[in-house]
Amino acid sequence: MLDFYGIDWEYEPTAFPIDFDENDDPTKYFTPDFYLADEGIYIEITTMNQRLVTKKNRKVRRLRELYPDVRCKVFYQRDYLHLLLKYGLDDGALELPAPTRIPGPPQVTHLGDLGG
Repeated sequence: MLDFYGIDWEYEPTAFPIDFDENDDPTKYFTPDFYLADEGIYIEITTMNQRLVTKKNRKVRRLRELYPDVRCKVFYQRDYLHLLLKYGLDDGALELPAPTRIPGPPQVTHLGDLGG
């Protein structure tokens, strides 16, 4: 979708230290999924697994505590589904996969190739 709308993005460009040992050496990092340079915001996408959502929310809270000037928006499954409905990508005939962590640049599916 970002490519379709001509939005420049980077995939996982920054790992933020969010937990430290007794010597102040990083022990945990949070790496948001995307960075939108023109907007100056990081995007994190969650799955529908509540345990993972809770874990990511905790990481984002910690990121905001340590780096208050870093903007990070979390997109939940409901946000993903809302976008599909808003842009007419769910006509009821498609079985849409549940959102998952995106491993790299998005694959483009031309709606005309779906048949129907």
